[in-house]
Amino acid sequence: MWSCKRRNLLAGLASLTLVLSACGFAPAYGPGGNAASVTRNIALAAPQTRLDYLLNQQIERRLGHAPAGDYQLTTAITTSDERIAVTSTNVTRRFEIVGSADYTLTGPDGAVVTQGNVGGFTGYSATGSTVATTAARTDAQDRLMVILADQIVTRLIAAAPAS
Repeated sequence: MWSCKRRNLLAGLASLTLVLSACGFAPAYGPGGNAASVTRNIALAAPQTRLDYLLNQQIERRLGHAPAGDYQLTTAITTSDERIAVTSTNVTRRFEIVGSADYTLTGPDGAVVTQGNVGGFTGYSATGSTVATTAARTDAQDRLMVILADQIVTRLIAAAPAS
């Protein structure tokens, strides 16, 4: 009985693989996958702010450093701090940083390959000293840039031309 269930499961997985391959599905990081065309092939715009630098750093960790890549990626980051935990005496105990990044990837010919907007949020506590609150805010910004970079990289790989 167990072998019959296992056989049916394997047959189902095999048919799923055939269906996915028939519709053009290929693993992004597999041979001939989309990731190969953008990995170590995207030049990033020079950072103008600390957040730009952090976002670029995270993107390069995922895709590799390519100052002379065939593709050019430009980004524009916006963030805002919002009070989310306020006491009855109007003292803020917790903040949330909401951020978004617009991105545009242009190809070797200057044509736009893909563009879009990603967003996310992180929070930090303001219950410690001024130094502790500043450190917590900086850490929250760092985490937000990781979130935004991961979303951008995922979308770049999904939109990349097959190699």
